[in-house]
Amino acid sequence: MGSTTTRVVVGEFLKGEKNPKVIGTGESETKGMRHGYVVNVLEATSSLKNAISLAEKSSGIKIRRAFVSIGGVTLRGDMASGVGIISKADGEVTNLDINKALKDCEENLNLNNKKVIKVFPLSFKLDGKEILGRPEGMRGTKLEIKALFITCSLSHFEDLLEVIASSGIEPIDIIAGAEAGSNIALSPKQKMVGGALVNIGSETVSLSVFENGTLVSLYTFSIGGEDITNDIALGMKVSLENAERFKLGNLGEEFSKKKLDEIIEARLSDIFELIENHLKKIKRNELLPAGIVFIGGSANIPMIEEYSKSALKLPSRVGTTEIFGNIKTKLRDPSWFVALGLIISPDEDNSYTEGSLPNVFKKIKSILKSNIKELMP
Repeated sequence: MGSTTTRVVVGEFLKGEKNPKVIGTGESETKGMRHGYVVNVLEATSSLKNAISLAEKSSGIKIRRAFVSIGGVTLRGDMASGVGIISKADGEVTNLDINKALKDCEENLNLNNKKVIKVFPLSFKLDGKEILGRPEGMRGTKLEIKALFITCSLSHFEDLLEVIASSGIEPIDIIAGAEAGSNIALSPKQKMVGGALVNIGSETVSLSVFENGTLVSLYTFSIGGEDITNDIALGMKVSLENAERFKLGNLGEEFSKKKLDEIIEARLSDIFELIENHLKKIKRNELLPAGIVFIGGSANIPMIEEYSKSALKLPSRVGTTEIFGNIKTKLRDPSWFVALGLIISPDEDNSYTEGSLPNVFKKIKSILKSNIKELMP
């Protein structure tokens, strides 16, 4: 559910095929969302129901369960370290020891009013020595872990769950939009050598950095494609609808292309400055061999690759997908990549989902119960 558009994709897994076949889609205008989070539950629920209804019609399937992406300005990655003492008498490291050390990581983070979506272990040390790969089965006495916790505002998370439940959908899993989009737009090799995915939505820009096959940084900025549209509307004295068309390269003959380019470049430079500052902070500026890949509605701005290359001094391109072969489809548009990425499984998943799904369902039931109580006379 983006700030302006809600998208639903239905996939069917066929025997022997690596990727699912898309058998239905639905999209509707989003209402009740700001900067990627819910501000009006009833309006957001209505938007989601509309998109689901269209996806059900086009696929011929009743949708009851779904993978759900979460975004919004409070979504980010928090780094933490933790320690666990190996529990088995023979010193063999088990999954239990890893979870214990991750729990210690979590306790070292200030998670007040935050919900952990997923945990990505970044490095392991056993008795002070760095381990390449996973430590299960090795022997030692003390395990140290450095991990990235994907978090968002607890109230935003609960509001999203309420919208999903009110739409009659059971979430199979809640996945960060950046991770879902990367399943489509980044190859395993790009994630291994070091690359960034930038999702330019209407009201937010998310920057996720991958290295050694895993997510190592995630940050969301409260700026987006809508800011560019507003600048064009003001600068060229046109309606918002025309400004949106101009932004995507459909300029009327009577308007100055030079002026339009200057307006777009000025706002893009603000976005690229935020990206550059964050990359400097995590010591990755000009150091990502796979460069930057753009997805989201405003990835379709002409010249975005050129602007990015000169501003960020990195290889830059707009995300593409190979999963449809040569078929022409609207799903090739990078604004669909987060929804599409929800039905694609990554080749390898080194992460840990925080809390099992029964807890998610329990959470939904308690949210609904408390809301029903409020409605009672």
